[in-house]
Amino acid sequence: MHYCLRNIFFVALAAVALGGCASSGHLQPDSSPGLQSVPAEALSSDRAQKLWQVFERYRGTPYEYGGTSSNGFDCSGFILTAYQEGLGKRLPRTTAQMLAHGDVVHPGEIRPGDVVFFRIGGKEQHAGIYMGGDRFIHASTSAGVIQSSISGYYWKGRLTEARRFD
Repeated sequence: MHYCLRNIFFVALAAVALGGCASSGHLQPDSSPGLQSVPAEALSSDRAQKLWQVFERYRGTPYEYGGTSSNGFDCSGFILTAYQEGLGKRLPRTTAQMLAHGDVVHPGEIRPGDVVFFRIGGKEQHAGIYMGGDRFIHASTSAGVIQSSISGYYWKGRLTEARRFD
């Protein structure tokens, strides 16, 4: 029994230590491949379609703090790369810098392609790209580059703001 408790402790400790930009292991990647998993709202937006193509290219790429390439991404590194490759736009490198730029978007006006920010541990520490239909794409610490539901178990209530970079 002592051995089992010790293993549980080390597993829990490792989970906490691996937290970062996307926080916890509660993220469930959407395993549905291809266009079936593209939100209908994204299909009607040329901008979102281009970002979706970048997402498909990097889907499953592991999380790497400071990463901006197919070797690994952190959350802002994925956004930076998606905007640069998909839209030819250069964005600021970090989440904090992104929050200081772009146009503020009110919650009811978020469109596919907008950058969304989430409060983790008391401050805006995570960001992704809204794709419509309650979905956003991002680089999570637990599953790498994935899409998630904004109203999903972990993310519900954590969305704090959005920015548009036109």
